[in-house]
Amino acid sequence: LSINELILRYWENHVVVHYVKRGQPSSQQHSIRAGLRPLRRLYGHTAASDFGPLALKVVRGEFVALGLARSTVNRYVDVVRRMFRLGVAEELVPSDVFTRLQALAGLRAGRTSARETAPIRPVSDAAVEAVLPHVPPPVQAMIRLQRLTGMRPGEVVQMRAADVDARGDVWL
Repeated sequence: LSINELILRYWENHVVVHYVKRGQPSSQQHSIRAGLRPLRRLYGHTAASDFGPLALKVVRGEFVALGLARSTVNRYVDVVRRMFRLGVAEELVPSDVFTRLQALAGLRAGRTSARETAPIRPVSDAAVEAVLPHVPPPVQAMIRLQRLTGMRPGEVVQMRAADVDARGDVWL
């Protein structure tokens, strides 16, 4: 089985089935495609059973050469590993291939030429105050709650009245 054939089976039997939202391809499909593109270009005709950590290191170097951030490079390398893991699970690839690929450690901060992303800074209070008059009252309350608690947007959306103990002066 060539790597091109493994990519095709992974794509058709896993990616297009699992990474769909409301009948449309999810952003994860685009990320997987980007993660597999250099693998296909560099090693597509190689037997999947012959692919190892040194080859994966070359693919990783290609991501770095493209100027991708270290975290993105690590995520794309993991896409390749996940494809091989599924290949092992489907008995398309010998299990030792995936085991060998796990030996390649991820890039670590400050120890690679891959660029680092800038830290995400908090939004200024002035910017938040400027937005509040333009959103409905429930959204205003959600924004204020996030500012007070440090909750993520998804946590605020999932919160229910039953989750809050409002019996005392300080709500829990």
